[in-house]
Amino acid sequence: MRTPRIKVAPELGEAAYHCMTRTVNGERLFTDLDKEVLRKQLWVVAEFCGLQIVTYQILSNHFHILVRVPKKIAIADEELLRRYRLLHPRPTRYQTARLEVIESQLAANGPDAVAWRIRVSALMGDVSQYMKLLKQRFSIWFNKCHQRFGTLWSERFRSVLVEGKGEVLRTMAAYIDLNCVRAGLAGDPKDYRFGGYAEAVAGSSLARAGLGSVCGGGEWTETQLNYRQILFGTGVRPRAKGGGVSVEAFERVLEAGGKLALADILRCRIRYFTHGAVLGGSAFVESQLAAYRIRTGRRNGIGPRALPAIADWGDLAVLRKVRRAALG
Repeated sequence: MRTPRIKVAPELGEAAYHCMTRTVNGERLFTDLDKEVLRKQLWVVAEFCGLQIVTYQILSNHFHILVRVPKKIAIADEELLRRYRLLHPRPTRYQTARLEVIESQLAANGPDAVAWRIRVSALMGDVSQYMKLLKQRFSIWFNKCHQRFGTLWSERFRSVLVEGKGEVLRTMAAYIDLNCVRAGLAGDPKDYRFGGYAEAVAGSSLARAGLGSVCGGGEWTETQLNYRQILFGTGVRPRAKGGGVSVEAFERVLEAGGKLALADILRCRIRYFTHGAVLGGSAFVESQLAAYRIRTGRRNGIGPRALPAIADWGDLAVLRKVRRAALG
């Protein structure tokens, strides 16, 4: 049976999503300049849509982003206008004239203003709209800059609904920030420029706030210390540059009936983190399934699935069982 596509129910409150998307044919198209433009657009579009970026990683043919999606609320006209101007810092003559009309209509609550309010409000607090807008804006810039045309992205985007609190978010954030380590681009995520942790180390208040929200908040010094414990295990020093645990190490651990440390296994590709549909405690996964059944009226025998016992995952569970090798 095909696992349903799960979307968080409004009554369940704040959620987080791990979103991933890849270039067409997986081609390594992005230069450092391209990555820098995409990095800036990540933040601008997130503020426009009212989402909080926890962390991200941009590589040469794909990117990962972990975002918090708040419960939808009504947004004042003044805030909608501010976000619109943020998205269009250099408006065209048409956009300027159109905005003047909208502002005058908003004061009188005219029909054009009502339609504009509905249209823009629909883009707020929605991860699908965020990814769509982000990818469209970057594609236009990229194609114009590189004198190309046609699609840039190979697919819509893939996402995993993540329980929006505690150890689950910290583990997912660390997994995303360690992408550059798995790819052999750096031994320490702070040394890879196009990632959330590196941006936080460089002093970005937004990046620090994102990681602080999953590491207990407080001062950045404390947040960084706690986060590095997750990235590197019991110590806070980086390891040798390279990927994850070798196949031989896996086999030795399995043969001995042992488990790998979380810091070790996060250096491996964990397909449950990208294909598991829902990630969180068993109760959270079950609550999402229950909400899905209520909304659709469907019944199925799918339930929370525990992650492989190769590591101490605690109560961590997923919705979807991956068909390919779970770890790589």
